[in-house]
Amino acid sequence: MVRNVLAFILLLSSIAPQSVGQERGAPSAKEEERITKAVRHELLMLPYVGVFDNLAFKVEGRDVTLLGQVVRPTMKSDAESRVKHIEGVEHVDNQIEVLPVSPMDDQLRRRLYRAIYRYPALQKYAIVPQKPIRIIVKNGHLTLEGVVDSEADKNIAGIRANGVSGVFSVDNDLRVESGK
Repeated sequence: MVRNVLAFILLLSSIAPQSVGQERGAPSAKEEERITKAVRHELLMLPYVGVFDNLAFKVEGRDVTLLGQVVRPTMKSDAESRVKHIEGVEHVDNQIEVLPVSPMDDQLRRRLYRAIYRYPALQKYAIVPQKPIRIIVKNGHLTLEGVVDSEADKNIAGIRANGVSGVFSVDNDLRVESGK
């Protein structure tokens, strides 16, 4: 009897780690890709995301880290809420920064928008619904985020931004889309 119980316990202990590993193990590459696509879709579908917001994310297994900067606090909570409900996501680390409320920064954002998007060489970026050049202003300091077609467009955007009065510094983090 004792021998049978011991054999049964050994049998259970050899099965248990495999079933736990299957439940909690890392997702397949296909599932991680599906989660990545779903997170991207949910963030793009958020209402009121504007040119002054920068949303990014990182997927590691079933964990999602939200990154970036937003003007409205509700945008931060909305992004987290949407991502939490995606099938397969177990944990959301919301590291989105809410930019400080500042009338000076708001005025600077408007001037920067006009300086960049009304410039003839950059007007092509103004016609798409999701503006590819993001204008992030925090306490007078500017960061340009997003994707442009060429190194020349990146440099023009940086020069236009530097020419706006009231900007303390400009970080041009625009990426040039390869293949164009």
